[in-house]
Amino acid sequence: MISRIAVYQKVPDTRATVRQKNFQNLPFYKKIKSVNLVDIYTTGKNLSSEQLKQVALTLMNPVTEGSKIRTRSNGSENTLFIELDHNLDIKFDWAIEIGFLPGVTDNTGKTTKTGIEDHLKIKFEDGDDVYSSQVTLIEGDLSKSEIESLALSLHNPLIHRAHIKSRQEYGKVGGMDFVIPKVSIQGKNKVLDIDLNVSDEELEKIGQQGVLGADGKRRGPLALNLDYMKTIREYFKKLGRKPTDIELETFAQTWSEHCKHTIFADPLDELKDGLFKTYIKSATEKVKREKQKVKSTKNFLVSVFHDNSGAIEFNENFLITHKVETHNTPSALDPFGGSITGIVGVNRDALGFGLGAKPAFNTYGFCFADPDDSKPLYRDAKKTQVMLSPRRIMEGVIAGVNAGGNQSGIPTPMGFLYFDNRYKGKPLVFCGTVGLIPKKSAGRKSWEKKAKPGDYVVMIGGKVGLDGIHGATFSSESLHTGSPSTAVQIGDPITQKKFSDALVKEARDLGLYNSITDNGAGGLSSSVGEMAKESGGVLVNLEKVPLKYPGLDPWQIWISESQERMTLSVPKTKWKKFEGLMKSRGVDAWVIGEFTKSGKCVVKYDKKIVLDLGLGFLHDGLPKRTQNSSLITHNFAEPDLEDRKDLNKDFMDMIGRLNNSGFDFLSTQYDHTVQGTAVTYPVQGRGRINAEATVVKPLYKSERGLVLSQGMYPSYSEMDAYKMAAASIDTAFKNAVVAGADPERIALLDNFCWCSSNDPERLGQLKRACEGVHDLSVAYLAPLISGKDSMFNDFKGFDDKGNPVKISVPPTLLITSLGIIDDVGSAVTIDAKFEGDLIYVLGETFPELGGSEYYSSLGFEGKEVPGTDPVKNLRTYKTYAKVLEKGLISAGIGINRGGLAVALAKMSMAGMLGMDIDLKKLPGKTVFDAQSLFSESTGRILLTIDPKNKKTFESLMKGIEFAEIGKITTEPKIKITSINNTIVINIPVQEVLESYRRRFKNW
Repeated sequence: MISRIAVYQKVPDTRATVRQKNFQNLPFYKKIKSVNLVDIYTTGKNLSSEQLKQVALTLMNPVTEGSKIRTRSNGSENTLFIELDHNLDIKFDWAIEIGFLPGVTDNTGKTTKTGIEDHLKIKFEDGDDVYSSQVTLIEGDLSKSEIESLALSLHNPLIHRAHIKSRQEYGKVGGMDFVIPKVSIQGKNKVLDIDLNVSDEELEKIGQQGVLGADGKRRGPLALNLDYMKTIREYFKKLGRKPTDIELETFAQTWSEHCKHTIFADPLDELKDGLFKTYIKSATEKVKREKQKVKSTKNFLVSVFHDNSGAIEFNENFLITHKVETHNTPSALDPFGGSITGIVGVNRDALGFGLGAKPAFNTYGFCFADPDDSKPLYRDAKKTQVMLSPRRIMEGVIAGVNAGGNQSGIPTPMGFLYFDNRYKGKPLVFCGTVGLIPKKSAGRKSWEKKAKPGDYVVMIGGKVGLDGIHGATFSSESLHTGSPSTAVQIGDPITQKKFSDALVKEARDLGLYNSITDNGAGGLSSSVGEMAKESGGVLVNLEKVPLKYPGLDPWQIWISESQERMTLSVPKTKWKKFEGLMKSRGVDAWVIGEFTKSGKCVVKYDKKIVLDLGLGFLHDGLPKRTQNSSLITHNFAEPDLEDRKDLNKDFMDMIGRLNNSGFDFLSTQYDHTVQGTAVTYPVQGRGRINAEATVVKPLYKSERGLVLSQGMYPSYSEMDAYKMAAASIDTAFKNAVVAGADPERIALLDNFCWCSSNDPERLGQLKRACEGVHDLSVAYLAPLISGKDSMFNDFKGFDDKGNPVKISVPPTLLITSLGIIDDVGSAVTIDAKFEGDLIYVLGETFPELGGSEYYSSLGFEGKEVPGTDPVKNLRTYKTYAKVLEKGLISAGIGINRGGLAVALAKMSMAGMLGMDIDLKKLPGKTVFDAQSLFSESTGRILLTIDPKNKKTFESLMKGIEFAEIGKITTEPKIKITSINNTIVINIPVQEVLESYRRRFKNW
């Protein structure tokens, strides 16, 4: 029996209104008269008419909704209406049903199934499920091809099925078809022996295209180069046998660039220890030594670079952890699935730190192409594999992080949007999680963990399916024609929320497990393999791993990246208590093996050994590659700024550019107030302007807080990657200080997203960027506590004419800062607050506009990228912090992208007050007004103070470059006088605000 419960709206549906509005980019939009939505719940479980009626009543609001139940059994159909006016006539000409393809995670369906079980007091058997879908009813004189185009805008063929019917077809059968998207796999559970004694050409093909399966087809990328494949071949020659397919797949996951970060680890030029040890790790070691040596500095480092997150001391009882991940390639194929997996995945990095940190705050950062760019790209020459448009990618990514964070009950107080058309082939999707963990847990140091021989290998959370196969290797390559759709998965935040609370609120502090890590890239092969190093070995019984559906082969079970899973080591004596606790909290837990001290990773399937690898070779056997770089500098043309006469227009254009525009539509849909930890919000002031930093309070009973900020300048990379890195650190550090962070207690995270990283020139830029990160981290005594890299963010495909194209992202470095503020009551916001307040600029302005937003607005790139003087800048920031301690600062904002003009506009718009500014007083060496307004020189802060504090303030500022440049006015205008005493800007604040909101007004 199959049952379909359709829930209709009897009142106007705002969801339908929004959907119709989203169709406005379609060329036939004006033909669409009306849109209505119907939610569908389908199940194959045998339920009586009375049970179905009870279920329908739980799925609808009888005041505003009605439902229609259709059942099919043995070829006959029945229909039942509940609380629905039989004469309800929804006018439509076309019906489009969108549902998930078989095997794709259906969170709505899973939640509905749980609700039915609870309400009816029944249990679904294996194989019985609930599947959600939605029907869009379109009224309008549209052709079949137009409705197919509209349907394509509603779904992603990689994860969705779409079914279209005309009104006549719909009426013949009384609705859409009965579809049960159940997975049916004809797996043979067979383990293959792979012959590696083949030619180099065939060996390379196996490494790049995958194992040849029993069906004669390649399974997908292993991302193992020829040297790696030869090393693996020699290993098995010594063992006197062929590797199994599951063993080869394990090497692919463990040795992938995604997991091993070989570009950072392998020798480069004269750097025998590689980029990571030479620049990143050594910077933190130097900072730590300096902080230990100099009593006036504050050492707060606890755990860096060896766990799922980095950790600093928050107070005498708690640690703060932080990790930022990227989920770029999956988000290019399925933006919603890619980004929701990114955010719930990095939540698990907090849970996997030490004995488990509570995910306390989320952060994000999205790099997209212009959402108005409608030119298509294709993955194949025949133009059958169309890439999603920048708009679809942006909408999906935003929705995914929304679903992952909001449904998990984790606040998301900080993030950014950045646009460049070089992100059209691959977006960059940064997802971060700040964790909170007590220093002691059940008498143990919480940041230390160790699986012990004899502990059970326990997996908790969700079951295993085909989703996420080859995710790690897939992310180690460029996106191309053969990129597998199975690498895309969708996370389930509800399941994860249940085990998250059960772990960090109960099991951890009861001492019920010895170690924990997440099942991320590589699935069990990664998590179990890593934890086996702690105990010295492991034995896994693969048939004990629970499956979403039957038919998976052993290698698929082992490397699947199905979401919301953690692996733990649980002492046998504590298993029953642990299992009982998990069961009482609605969390599934399974014993799948035992940790040993054999020195091996051994996997059995049906009592037969299918994997038997030495841990030493598995983790440390990959050969070192010698990399070489070359450095090419680019000097691009610059405009003649002497000819820029209409600065009013330039000012308004700059405020309205994508990278300066307000994105409060995004900030406010991410719940940043849940848990009551927000101090300053992501949008600030009466004008609701996006802030450069936010302040949060992790503990209710403490006034100590955290300051979160970010810095990123991809537009500088091609001209000077060192200066790009320096500016990124300077901005992240400065923004935190301006909001109130102690300059001596700021930690940094680095996320490198590079392109074509086997190209010597790109490696040269990477090397220079790493030097910049090292130098600024050491100069500011701001340690790097965690990081991540994604090195092949390239798209290789075809344009709308079938011509081959390669689109590479600009070399991108995101720096995230995590600062401590002792009293959140002293936090600073960006909004101007009082008429008559004096406006000051700290730091000097130079004609440094290379890579700036202003040059970009004029169609130029330039050459003079802003330099950073860390000694001078740090002196400025420490002085600012001392002034802040005196309570003298009313408002403050870092001068960042867009220069002084954008900082002034944000401060004015946030407070909805005017400004009167004199550029003659600006410290520095600018020649033209455009340079003064739009230069992006580093080390600068804009602030306001009460006039009565002028003398005290200026006496405290001795020794740094600063100047009073104007005052706050009640007349709501931004008025700026030029270097030559003429008024060059005179614009009402409301008009500036309208320009600021223009680009995303309809989002």
